[in-house]
Amino acid sequence: MAVYTDIAEDDLKWFLTEYEAGTLLSYKGIAEGVENSNFLLHTSKDPLILTLYEKRVEKTDLPFFLGLMQHLAARGLSCPLPLPRSDGALLGSLSGRPAALISFLEGMWLRKPEAKHCREVGRALAEMHVAGDGFELTRENALSVDGWQTLWEKSEARASEVEPVLQDEIRSELDFLSAAWPKNLPAGVIHADLFPDNVFFLGDQLSGLIDFYFACNDLLAYDVSICLNAWCFEKDGAYNITKGTAMLEGYQSVRPLSEAEIAALPVLSRGSALRFFLTRLYDWLTTPEGAMVTKKDPLEYLRKLRFHRQIKSPAEYGLSL
Repeated sequence: MAVYTDIAEDDLKWFLTEYEAGTLLSYKGIAEGVENSNFLLHTSKDPLILTLYEKRVEKTDLPFFLGLMQHLAARGLSCPLPLPRSDGALLGSLSGRPAALISFLEGMWLRKPEAKHCREVGRALAEMHVAGDGFELTRENALSVDGWQTLWEKSEARASEVEPVLQDEIRSELDFLSAAWPKNLPAGVIHADLFPDNVFFLGDQLSGLIDFYFACNDLLAYDVSICLNAWCFEKDGAYNITKGTAMLEGYQSVRPLSEAEIAALPVLSRGSALRFFLTRLYDWLTTPEGAMVTKKDPLEYLRKLRFHRQIKSPAEYGLSL
């Protein structure tokens, strides 16, 4: 469930007077997502998404997130578009939270993506990377190498509750990645969280990308590695090279990877697997029982990390070298 802050109908109607959004007909909470409170609004004009930004999202980051969606949409990427208020601002306030109205994107996310869908995701990710060029605001990736160390320090003492004797393995991995992390690859705006529930399809046609609230500036190929981890492993933990090939071919049909990016892919994939292991581990250990958030199994990403550690060549991901 992703409604942490409830809203009163009268307050919402007053909030809408600052927008050219029409008259409120109905609204309901949306269960998707874990970071913010989301509502689907039906108005006399168009359906809209109302997002209330909760405490885990820094208010100072919101101009980057909302401005990025405007920038990408203006360059033809299918993604939600923030609606301006009558004063031109993209951000308002509702129920004591920063709040924004965002256009409704048609489509559904896929529970069982196939290789053909992975190809479309790869293509859309590359299109986003290209469209992001020229966006003037910047945001550091707080969940990169230094951030992983901080996350681990918060969880290390209790890590054995998830798997015994985990401390030595993760410390060793952090040391390796800190030394081996590439520094001179092409960089730009990345999505950083392009999981299946953040990509909408209408049938087999990709209809758009959503949830840009982890977006930041980082290595473009790191974003590719996140998608390989999120889309190309099966329920039993096996890497599906057919999906990986499709994902990488789709990406390179728009933006070919450089030789250096290809060579770095195993290290980047280890890093992205560790990133999601650590955030899941922290949430697993700190989210109280009965909370309205479904905790995700950190061991899924520990298994992916161990897979990437065994990779000898980027060709094992499905690349044609």
